[in-house]
Amino acid sequence: MNIRRVFAVARRIAEGFRRDERSLGLLFAAPLLVTLLLGWVIRDSSLGDVNLVVAGAPDQLLTALKDAAADSSDKATVSVSTLEDEAAVKRAIRDGDADVGLIVEGSVPTIQIAVVTEGTDPANEAGQFGVVQALLAKSVGALVPVPGFSLPEVRRETVYLSPDANQLDVLAPVFLGIFAYFFVFILTGISFLRERVGGTLERLLATPVTRGEIVLGYSLGFGFFATLQVLVLTLFVFGNLDIPAIGPIPAFTIGLNVQTVGSPAVAFLVAVLLAIGAVNLGIFLSTFARTELQILQFIPIVIVPQILLGGVLWPVERLPDVLRTIGQVLPVTYAVDALREVMLKGADLTSMVVQTDLGVLVGVAVVFVGLAAGTIKREVA
Repeated sequence: MNIRRVFAVARRIAEGFRRDERSLGLLFAAPLLVTLLLGWVIRDSSLGDVNLVVAGAPDQLLTALKDAAADSSDKATVSVSTLEDEAAVKRAIRDGDADVGLIVEGSVPTIQIAVVTEGTDPANEAGQFGVVQALLAKSVGALVPVPGFSLPEVRRETVYLSPDANQLDVLAPVFLGIFAYFFVFILTGISFLRERVGGTLERLLATPVTRGEIVLGYSLGFGFFATLQVLVLTLFVFGNLDIPAIGPIPAFTIGLNVQTVGSPAVAFLVAVLLAIGAVNLGIFLSTFARTELQILQFIPIVIVPQILLGGVLWPVERLPDVLRTIGQVLPVTYAVDALREVMLKGADLTSMVVQTDLGVLVGVAVVFVGLAAGTIKREVA
């Protein structure tokens, strides 16, 4: 082995980075940006206000709950209100008018307590459940002087899914959305870059075809394969194909077999619209890249922030104010929201939330078509 030749190759790599100022900058700036966002979110995220609705509680317990909520020093601010019965509590949670429900059954000295949450965000709801448990611990003392009173057991109930739902059930909508978005963006960005580098785009611009027609044509072409990719991913998430043992190969299963309470077709539509937006975003950003490495450099700038701020790992409502505002303009936010509405809550195309999310995704795709067409014009002018 010749050490001089080894160092010569290493120096060539170093010279390449020195000439590529953007790669050199991103080498240090991108990790700092991602770490800053992650640290900011974890450090300053809050549980937010907890709207607690109570049904069936005796007057002593209800008064004690309100006093405990007013004196609470927790990070979350708790408001306590009353409803007439269990059905009203669950309806309020389903409609988004309440975060947690407290249902008291029986009468003093023997009562039973159920804490009801939505059931679609285990991490956030675990925090809310803990807040309510702390309030109960401070409040049940008001009933201790009653003869024969014993501390009630608190059970957990949910409006959607099950209290025992695993993380896969809850994260399946995220898988369907973010993976389609990520891989379609990479596929489109690199493919369109090759069209530019190979001279195909320049030859098209020499024809009567307009720039808008070129972008729409590329969007349709890439969009077709993006749709196929989303279809395969959807079938894998919802499917369950058992393969029997073949010789030395043991039996195995293909697919996650995730159960959805909504229509898989609507979930597929949401994922396709997100993927089409990723197609147009990839076309737009690829005009700023000269190499495939530079396309990959957009991942920590474009994809990772959307994972951190788009409701993928934690609700957008729990983010600090500035980051929450940014999260509310990211396309992934609306896709994840729509997929959760469909797959976890059973919403369909008549749902105003789903309609709004789909409208935003369509608008994002249209905006990036215009931006891509304008960028091509500036690039070749």
